[in-house]
Amino acid sequence: MSDKNIVSIEDRIPKLKQARKKKANRRLIFYLSIFFFLIAIIVYLQSPWSEIRTIEVNGNVFLTDEYIIDESRVTEGTNIWSMNGSSVAAGMEENPVIEHASINRSFPSTVVIEVEEQPVLGYVQDEREFYPVLADGQVIQQNAQNSISNAPLITGFNEAQLTELATAMDNVRPSIFNMISEIERKDSDEEEDTLQVRLYMSDGFLVEGIADQMLDRLDYYPSIVSQLDEEDSGIIHIGVGIYFESFQKDEMEEVDIEDEIEELNEEINEENEETGNE
Repeated sequence: MSDKNIVSIEDRIPKLKQARKKKANRRLIFYLSIFFFLIAIIVYLQSPWSEIRTIEVNGNVFLTDEYIIDESRVTEGTNIWSMNGSSVAAGMEENPVIEHASINRSFPSTVVIEVEEQPVLGYVQDEREFYPVLADGQVIQQNAQNSISNAPLITGFNEAQLTELATAMDNVRPSIFNMISEIERKDSDEEEDTLQVRLYMSDGFLVEGIADQMLDRLDYYPSIVSQLDEEDSGIIHIGVGIYFESFQKDEMEEVDIEDEIEELNEEINEENEETGNE
């Protein structure tokens, strides 16, 4: 007969009871955890902790944070979970200046608004109100008084001329565009359909010429200015040739930038490669 240990049923019963008790306790703890977790959620949803306390805006350039928050109609103090992010974003995208919007919750009480704006060419003024002009020349008929930033003021253009201006401005580098504080249409001495413009630059110089010719060569502006005396002020005429008309002198002098053109073209190409532009 084998010498194997034989355990009687009486010896095994306490161990079975203990195992069942542990299993029951674990099940009880699991259900109690779920219960208290649900209670905590209900308490949180009913408490001020679930209210929106902070609204952050990212991605905006021309529109101010306050303007975008007002457009979203998201307000502090409302329940963060009652907000329908998709619906809010869709409503914001009805604004022609906002190309894309997304709304995200950041626990516990912050709403983050991400926007991508349509490029803004500038602003036109009607009495005391300002209206944005998009990069395609379209004027948005809504007051942008509270959203004006560094885009230039545009004066003297009709609808067709704004479209022509927008086309001509398409190739101007952002670094040069940001130096323009005002774009003014000039009465043309040439044919009636020739669009002549004057640019007021942030460094104090004026730039004049036929829109498509001048704006096509505006990337050379820093090289032109570098050849002028620091005390000079006046009008830079850019067209087939480049001339500087000083306010201090009664004559115009030609500005030769041919030596700088090749170097500047290399800089532009490097900038386009870095930004992924063709």
